[in-house]
Amino acid sequence: MNITGGEPMLRKDIRDIVRILDTKTNRLEISSNGRFDDKLVAIAKEFPNITIRVSIEGLPALNDEVRGITNGFDHALRAILRLKEMGVSDIGFAMTISGENCRDLMDVYSLASNLDVELANAVVHNSFYFHKEDNQIKNRDEVEQVMQNFMTALLTSPRRRIKRRVKDWFRAYLNLGLLHHVQGKERPITCGAGTDTFFVDPYGKILACNGSKEPLIMGDLTTASFEEIWHSKQASKIREEVAGCQRACWMTGTAVPAMRRRPWEPIKWVLGNKIRIIQGKPISL
Repeated sequence: MNITGGEPMLRKDIRDIVRILDTKTNRLEISSNGRFDDKLVAIAKEFPNITIRVSIEGLPALNDEVRGITNGFDHALRAILRLKEMGVSDIGFAMTISGENCRDLMDVYSLASNLDVELANAVVHNSFYFHKEDNQIKNRDEVEQVMQNFMTALLTSPRRRIKRRVKDWFRAYLNLGLLHHVQGKERPITCGAGTDTFFVDPYGKILACNGSKEPLIMGDLTTASFEEIWHSKQASKIREEVAGCQRACWMTGTAVPAMRRRPWEPIKWVLGNKIRIIQGKPISL
């Protein structure tokens, strides 16, 4: 489960939300911008097994400009350092690649590697959830080259711990899907939104995902149980819409479950491209 936003730490009841959801899942993640680092630390003290990703848009000057938060990078870094000192094991940064910040991607990866923390990443999308339909990357050639360099860096990960190194290898495949999205190509693996995963909005609506142009509502938890919603005719109708969806979104929430559903696809791609790198060849896209 992932608690996302907006900024989850703005909620006065965030501790209660974490306390309840912590009993419902083996892995509970909070996605935060790190501005309220003291609140993140307090949550982690009470729930030490929690996963935390702190979102940044690049190095300090660019991050603070894009996010509009004074000293935002300082708070984000402070949150990571404090959580690391506490011994919280599953922590890291998250970055959404755009035309404005692509030049900082490799430096952010270097920072995460040297701190021995994770780096999750995405690319800009359009959807009702982001209140955007006009996001576009104008310097596409530059972004594509940066992403290809990043994928090669992930496949040759310098991380000391083998678990993090292997995760980097498969994150390279995740970035293949992101690159395809930038290029307007199909997803590497079909979407399972509304079947493998679902999205709950703050008002109790169950949606297939948060990447659609309009909300794909399967039901309402204020009027029906989850089981009733999940097996309803409305849910079946939404799944049919997902099957015909042409948006080719590739976001972690739906991409990772798709990769787990068909693990031979990323495994074959990773092994093939590691061999190509050893042979001095460019990776296959």
